[in-house]
Amino acid sequence: MPTLSNDQHIRQLANLELLARQVVEGFITGLHQSPFHGFSVEFAEHRLYNNGESVKNIDWKLLARTDKLFVKQFEEETNLRCFLLLDTSSSMNFPAEGINKLQFSIYAIASLMYLFKKQRDAFGLCLFADQMDWMSPARSTSTHLFRLYAELEKAYEHPKQNTATHITKVLHHIAGEIHQRSMVIIFSDMLENSLDPEKTQQLFAAIQHLKYKKHEVIIFNVTSKQHELDFNFDNRPHHFVDIETGTEVRVHPNKIRDSYQSALKNYRHQLELKCAQHHIQLIDADIEQGYNEILKTYLIKRNSMI
Repeated sequence: MPTLSNDQHIRQLANLELLARQVVEGFITGLHQSPFHGFSVEFAEHRLYNNGESVKNIDWKLLARTDKLFVKQFEEETNLRCFLLLDTSSSMNFPAEGINKLQFSIYAIASLMYLFKKQRDAFGLCLFADQMDWMSPARSTSTHLFRLYAELEKAYEHPKQNTATHITKVLHHIAGEIHQRSMVIIFSDMLENSLDPEKTQQLFAAIQHLKYKKHEVIIFNVTSKQHELDFNFDNRPHHFVDIETGTEVRVHPNKIRDSYQSALKNYRHQLELKCAQHHIQLIDADIEQGYNEILKTYLIKRNSMI
């Protein structure tokens, strides 16, 4: 997907629904078979009309034949509940130029919610950084969709400064708040625990808590691959600033690249193993690669749950 300028981002943000529709429809066009194929309201049976209820589903033809009021019953399509967790900590504001991890995640979540609405799935949104900042219930109405779009716009327009992540505490909170089996989708760079073995183990315990509650979990590990994984910086001294703590350091990338990549690779390997152990999908979401893989992952997981 082409990189957009900041001005273009702001103009598109004025209508998240339009952006989400474009992403989803472009994705569907690229599929050999639409995910909506065969997904429609199926007529189930009749039942007697109860006084006071809506008349919109009365079978008027049957009334003409039987002189009795019968209501058409339909099979309920909303059989999946999804909760989207968005990490809004300061590290998500990287990189400073072009689309950053927070903006990418907001666009991805907006697109997923548009797809949820099309699939008649109930969906909720959670915003967190060092604590849970905001959480909605899971619903499937248009009013609910636009309310969540408004919250995403706030997160876009007011990125957090000097705020760390405490994803472990948030996941425990979510596990206690969601009482029905749901799909939990996390958008985070997962960098909080990368250099602290104790915090890493605490994160694994929180992930296990979600699985103990029978939730299906997908983690989209949002990264700028060229900068954070490949450490692709010019061969000259650079001034790096930790955007969560403000800590500054001046180093030559070539002198620390190997040790940095080794430490990061070890952490990511541990995370991959633990997620595999608990049947959790861990998906790399490179901000330069667009949204198709994210939408496809949701649809595949959805089909396995219904």
